[in-house]
Amino acid sequence: MATMQYREIPGRSIAYWTALFACALLSVAGVAVGLYMRAEGHHVTGMNNQIVWGIEHVFAVFLIIAASGALNVASIASVFGQTVYKPLSRLSGLLAIALLVGGLWDLVLDLGRPGHVLDAIIYGNFLSIFAWNMYLYAGFLVITGFYLWFMMERRLNHYSHAMGVTAFLWRLTLTTGTGSIFGFLVSRSAYDTALLAPMFIIMSFAFGLATFLLILIGGFRALGRPLGDLIRGRLKRLLTVFVAAVLYFVVVYNLTNLYMPGQRAFEGFLLLHGGVFTTLFWVGQILIGGVLPLVLLLGKKGGTSRTLVIASAAVLIGGLAQVYIFIIGAQAYPQQLFPGMIVHSSFYDGVVNSYTPGWPETTLAISGVGLVGLIVLLGVRIFPFLPESLADQVTQAHAQNATAPHTNAITSP
Repeated sequence: MATMQYREIPGRSIAYWTALFACALLSVAGVAVGLYMRAEGHHVTGMNNQIVWGIEHVFAVFLIIAASGALNVASIASVFGQTVYKPLSRLSGLLAIALLVGGLWDLVLDLGRPGHVLDAIIYGNFLSIFAWNMYLYAGFLVITGFYLWFMMERRLNHYSHAMGVTAFLWRLTLTTGTGSIFGFLVSRSAYDTALLAPMFIIMSFAFGLATFLLILIGGFRALGRPLGDLIRGRLKRLLTVFVAAVLYFVVVYNLTNLYMPGQRAFEGFLLLHGGVFTTLFWVGQILIGGVLPLVLLLGKKGGTSRTLVIASAAVLIGGLAQVYIFIIGAQAYPQQLFPGMIVHSSFYDGVVNSYTPGWPETTLAISGVGLVGLIVLLGVRIFPFLPESLADQVTQAHAQNATAPHTNAITSP
């Protein structure tokens, strides 16, 4: 008999408690730095009146994008009927919630007065895309929470498909809204394009799946639980497609800007003479985040755990570089207040703005990652999110005999 069982992790090892303590310490450090920045003001950071979004915003946007993509594994199982992915759905939902909370953690603590977030919800300005996103983020957490509940409660399994469809549509809307925050900003040369909405969606697929793979492979190796070739092969093919799609959108985005006369100067800055941003683009985003993962994944050993870990880490490094260029680089480039006109003043006209992340916002940015780890570590310790085995024979038996969206144990004859 081949049985799919979910179990909490023991959580008694020194490695587990060390990781838990480190993540908790990072989270507490984020609160301390947030209070420090509130008391002293943002002048203690590397930000200024030209670079108003810093490294904590880079991490926040990255985590929010990845949160939507992390739920993709569960969506493939519930929405598209690929039952082989169902054993991974619980971890997918948990990681999606953790990533979104981590991203919002960075944003809220950066505000200085976190309670003001409620004002955006209670007194919503529906002419602002920022206000719309507050509802999208809150809705995502609620819907994904119910989605997990329906998956894990046997009596509610028959509702999981409908909730999975709802979560799938909601996360697409959420990522579209996040991309539209930038796409609706017409005053920055790097923004102001409808391509950002679909581009953010495919970025979320790649970043979320890469994060999911690192957690899955690392967790199963630490626990000594088997992870078969079938699951690894499926996830490898998904990641390959997503990475290639991100590269495609990057090419289209830059070619579109080159075609538009008003955007060519910015493209020259980004591609040729932008200093650190040009280096991050070609080395970080394109080479490490795109070309290297594709070479690894398409090679003969593309489906091995080691290759998947290296490729996923490269995708995340390239993704952070991409978001850094997108947020910091766009602010560093001189703002064109009156396109096509010559403007003379003594206030930063034509000046490329500089930014060096300070320790306060860097600590705050990393604290969001720490909170993600804390939520995941506590979640898998308290609740049965992880299967005991993902060996090929168990996974195949589960896929062949799964007649309900999610069950706690499925037995094959």
